[in-house]
Order: sequence, then structure tokens, then C-alpha cells
Amino acid sequence: MKIAIFGGDGFVGWPTTLHLSDQGHEVHVLDNLSRRWIDAELGVQSLTPMDSIQERCRIWHDVTGRRIQFHLLDLAKEYERVKAWLGDVKPDVVIHFAEQRAAPYSMKTDRHKVYTVDNNIGATHNLLAALVETDIDAHVIHLGTMGVYGYSSVGAAIPEGYLDVKVQTLDGSMADQAILYPTKPGSVYHMTKSLDQILFQFYAQNDRLRITDLHQGIVWGTHTEQTRRHEQLINRFDYDGDYGTVLNRFLIQAAIGYPLTVHGTGGQTRAFIHIQDSVRCIELAMADAPKAGDRVRIFNQMTETHRVRDLAAMISRLTGAEVLNLPNPRKEAPENDLIVRNAQFLALGLNPTTLADGLLEEVVEVAKKYSYRIDRSRMPAVSAWTRDLADKVEHDPEAKKLRAV
Repeated sequence: MKIAIFGGDGFVGWPTTLHLSDQGHEVHVLDNLSRRWIDAELGVQSLTPMDSIQERCRIWHDVTGRRIQFHLLDLAKEYERVKAWLGDVKPDVVIHFAEQRAAPYSMKTDRHKVYTVDNNIGATHNLLAALVETDIDAHVIHLGTMGVYGYSSVGAAIPEGYLDVKVQTLDGSMADQAILYPTKPGSVYHMTKSLDQILFQFYAQNDRLRITDLHQGIVWGTHTEQTRRHEQLINRFDYDGDYGTVLNRFLIQAAIGYPLTVHGTGGQTRAFIHIQDSVRCIELAMADAPKAGDRVRIFNQMTETHRVRDLAAMISRLTGAEVLNLPNPRKEAPENDLIVRNAQFLALGLNPTTLADGLLEEVVEVAKKYSYRIDRSRMPAVSAWTRDLADKVEHDPEAKKLRAV
């Protein structure tokens, strides 16, 4: 198939690009390289050294003989160019990763909030409008987040996208209806993913676009089968307080003798998925495409759930690292349960990768190998959801000592 991957230079986009190219598909990466510019803005770099996207594509061709075509294109700002490219290439599948993906970054300042909304919603709507205008029957696969549901405890499993309810009609009888599972976003980033859902619902029903929305958990790990084939194909690995995901951050902290920073009680329960499973889920979703006129297909793309403090305890046992509790910069419940249904991917053949010691140790080894690239001052999470939380983080005695480490 001919596949367009918007955001293919990113954390999930790059290993997905390699995975699908390795299967023999014609893969096009379209990216504005904004994630690299954000690194420059934040004054931080990926733990793993990253070549340019052009060099990565060249190395992949040298290693495998397969070509990946790169196009410098801004999905959120260059609508006419996007439309023209789609009309010329006519992809069979469009994978949409082209959104600012970090909740802390989206909450840093008002400017970051505006950027996240303009970029994420603009990119999604430009893609959908362009597909309608060019009359291309492409399967759209979007990477969403489990975070659209929030993290409160409701005592029931989160279904895959839709909730069957009964509503009372005017004559007093009860009627069955399926509605989108209610969202409760916890950041501007998560809010944009919630708004994406409404856009998808409209274009699926109004223009019969075929859309799959993947509500993904927190991704951990470094390597996939393809990134292991050459050192310069390695995926990016974020460790800073804005972009580093919690498990990867713990593993890096342990590798360099830095305390495992647990924010609040650590009672937050999160959904997780290994990077290898993430790219495998994209493949499975491609093979099970909805038909024109179908409702948006929604998958919960996760394999397990864990409390943050339990993860910290696991890594501490594995590595001997100290655990340090700090004020939570996020506005969220200190404790929550999270029960998630993911039966659809399991039925399609996903064999989940779990938090096995071997894979955890692999990440620690990668962190040790590139530890010379770590800026320890960028490790603490300081982007706060509200001003009072920012003050609490700024003046906490333990946080002050940590910043001096």
C-alpha cells in the first residue's frame, strides 16, 4: 500500500515508518520537523543522538534497500500544499501523528497553550478537509490518547470509544443509544485530542471518511526490531520534564544515579504500551479498516496499567535507585483507578509486551550508554497547571535540593 505518515519524524512516527517500510509498503514521511525545533527552544536534546531525517532515510535504504520518501510539509499551516500533495500521490492510508504530544509543554505558558491548539486542531482539520476536497478514499489512522478520559475513578471499565446508554423518550419509554464515552481532559494537549474526536465524528458521518482513532497509553522502551538494525536508526528518547514519559524517565534517572521523582502520592494509575506494540497496533488497525459510512472505529491502544509509585518501587528494586516524592505540578486527583478494555487489538492478534525485567534493563543500558548527553538540570518536571501549583513546586524544600543535584 501507499502510506502517508504525517509526523513520521517523531517518537512513535519514526519506528512506525520503519516498521511499515519493512513490510514492503511505499512509505512517505511528511513532517515540519517541529519536534526538533522544540528541542532547541527547551535547550534539551534527545538522549539518543539523532541524525537528520534525510540521513536516517538514507541509512535505512543502505541497510534494507527500501526507500522512504521525506517531504518537508506543515500540515497545520500549509493547507494548499497538503491538498496538492494528497491529490498528486493519492495514498491508500494516512497516518496522523502530526500533533504536539506533551501535556506539560501544552501547559507551560499561554503561548504554549495557543500553539498546541492551533497546531493540533489545525492539522487534524486540514487533513480531513483536504481528503474530502481531493475525493481520496484513504483510511485515516489517528494517534489519540487514553488521557482524553481523565484519570478519575468511576468504578467501571473504560470501553473502546462508545458507551451504550438508555435515554427516556417523549412517550416515557426507554431507547438504546450509543454515545462517545465522555471525555475529561486534564491538559490543553488532552483537550485537543478530545476535540479531534468531534471532528472525526462529523467527517465520518457527513463525508463518509474512513477513520480509526487509537487512544494510546504511555509509550515506553527504545528499540523496535527495525531500529536495532543500525545504530543511526535509533529512535529519539526524551528524558526532560516536559517530554519524557514517566517510565522512561525513571529508567534514565536510575541509570545515572538520580532519584526517581514521584510527584504527589504516586497514586496516579496510567495505561502503558511498549513501543514495539505501538507500531504493531498501527499495522493491525491498517489491516482492519472500516468501510465508508461506518462510524469512527476507536481502539484503546494499551496493554497494562500501573500506579506511578508501583513503577518507582519496581525500578528501585531493579536498580537500587532512591525514590523521592515531590509536589505534583499537575491539577489531578492524588489517587485513581484505571480499568481499560482493549479486547479489539487482542482479538486482532496483538501479543502484548509487558514490563519484563529484560526490557527494563535494556532501556537502562541505553541510558547508561548515552548518559554523557544528559543535562541533569532538565530532569525535574516544573511546568505547572496553575500558578499556585507553580509556587508550590518552586518553593518545595525537596525540589530545591533536587535542582542542586
